[in-house]
Amino acid sequence: MNRSRTAPTEPVAYPGPRDPGRPFDPSVAHLRLLTESPLVRVTTWKGETAWLVTRHADQLALLRDGRVGADSTRPGYPSINAVNEAFIAHNRTFITMDGAEHRGQRRRFAGYFTVRRVQAMRPRIQSLIDDLLDTMESAGPPADLVTAFALPLPSLVICDLLGIPYEDHAFFQSTSATMLNVRSAAEESLGASREILGYLGDLLRAKRENPADDLLGHLATHYLATGLSTADECAKQARLLLVAGHETTAGMIALGVCALLRHPEQLAAVRAADAAQTANAVGELLRYLSTAHTGRRRVALADIEIGGRLIRAGEGIICAGELANRDPDAFPAPERLDIARQAPHRHLAFGSGPHQCLGQNLARLELRLAYRALLDRFPHLRLAQPPDTIPYRAEMAFYGVDELAVTW
Repeated sequence: MNRSRTAPTEPVAYPGPRDPGRPFDPSVAHLRLLTESPLVRVTTWKGETAWLVTRHADQLALLRDGRVGADSTRPGYPSINAVNEAFIAHNRTFITMDGAEHRGQRRRFAGYFTVRRVQAMRPRIQSLIDDLLDTMESAGPPADLVTAFALPLPSLVICDLLGIPYEDHAFFQSTSATMLNVRSAAEESLGASREILGYLGDLLRAKRENPADDLLGHLATHYLATGLSTADECAKQARLLLVAGHETTAGMIALGVCALLRHPEQLAAVRAADAAQTANAVGELLRYLSTAHTGRRRVALADIEIGGRLIRAGEGIICAGELANRDPDAFPAPERLDIARQAPHRHLAFGSGPHQCLGQNLARLELRLAYRALLDRFPHLRLAQPPDTIPYRAEMAFYGVDELAVTW
């Protein structure tokens, strides 16, 4: 495709509002950038500038380039807003570190998210799914899919993995929502973060005295008890896994079901799918929905030429994954939800390169099992509210729905 390099005549605002009536699509103005100006300067909330990268190929190259850093302490790093800047300044974790520091911190957790380790969790995840669906079926329709199924499932899974009592889930779900709401005041977000850190710090100290075979127990035994890390450092890393582990997957379960219920032909295809086709459907839903919709934030560590333009060292970079996943050069007819699409797993929903999502194997398994079991249990599942009344979570760091009324 021949792409123009003409810059927009008006400044580009990013992230921006979605268009009414198109809840599953990025804004039309941003989608136009894919063909009109795939690499464009944007003004950040601080009045500084950063490069907004839209194309799939350009983002893939930058996310894998050693000359691009994710270290949030570097000058030029383009934070999302004042809340985000205050939060990451006080809560540095391995996702905003580079090089050896990043590798060393990430290595602490990598063994818990390998394909082999995740597959060993399959029976437990299936059991949790069956129990939740039993309860939902017994209560009878209608049901809010978010509270009955989409949110408790990943919360239970991440609690099992970390070694957190599930009876405390209401606390960490509430504080997580405050942290991830882009409209929260900075002090409000930091206060919620401190509450979770205090809670996790207490658990870590308890597991140091009474070791447990879970991820928090691993941190307490190998890092806290040996003096390699403080309770605060371990708690910050655990908080990242806790929040990311339930918010993102919960959002995808509910939003994915919403999208399928609004595309009946695709819903029918998923119902008839075998295991391999279900895995392909998960990949396509991840591509089509792109729940991480505020861009992956980076900074250039050296001059880089990309897309015929020069990004200079110290300049901020925003890789808009939701636009890359709608790039027609990467995905033919990208505006269509098509669970039979060839190679949907080329999507950038989990990023790419050294900072690619650590928990992607677990997320894929949860989504495959959740969609399959839900649609098998309720063959006549359908919306129990008008589509235009569904409350979408545009103000959150991860897009989704606040509730989804369904019946069967």
